[in-house]
Amino acid sequence: MTWHVIHTKPRQETRAVENLARQGFRCYLPTFKAERVRRGQIYICIEPLFPRYLFIYSDNALNWNAIRSTKGVQAPVSFGGEIAKVGDELINALQKVENNLKAGEPDKLFNQGEKVQITTGPFSGLEAIYQMSDGESRALVLLEFLGKPTQAKFDIMHLKKTS
Repeated sequence: MTWHVIHTKPRQETRAVENLARQGFRCYLPTFKAERVRRGQIYICIEPLFPRYLFIYSDNALNWNAIRSTKGVQAPVSFGGEIAKVGDELINALQKVENNLKAGEPDKLFNQGEKVQITTGPFSGLEAIYQMSDGESRALVLLEFLGKPTQAKFDIMHLKKTS
């Protein structure tokens, strides 16, 4: 028995896990908490640590066609015709990391001092520096205006990270 890596269809990791579990497979989908914006509100959600990938515990004599045809599954990950295998040590390490991530604060949308870009309105395209959250849907940013740094408040939906 060993762990194998499965590639899922976009945003269907949970669906793949549910359908594989229904077939009797032991699956592992590492996740973490993250802040996201939906309908102008910040909420905390659980997201996959590796989007579009999960792990399945099984022997090598599997019916891979049945797994490939499972809803949510794209295909097993393979290299040179060999299905990818992962050791128990890696899975144990991932579970420890996952437990630490879930126990801590969620992954923030923006961190203090991070560069952001304003996406709409008269300041569209300007870069600013994220200062802090101001309520549930607004953010306080520092932007260069008329040659001097100025604090301004923007709807958090109108900001995006810059690289």
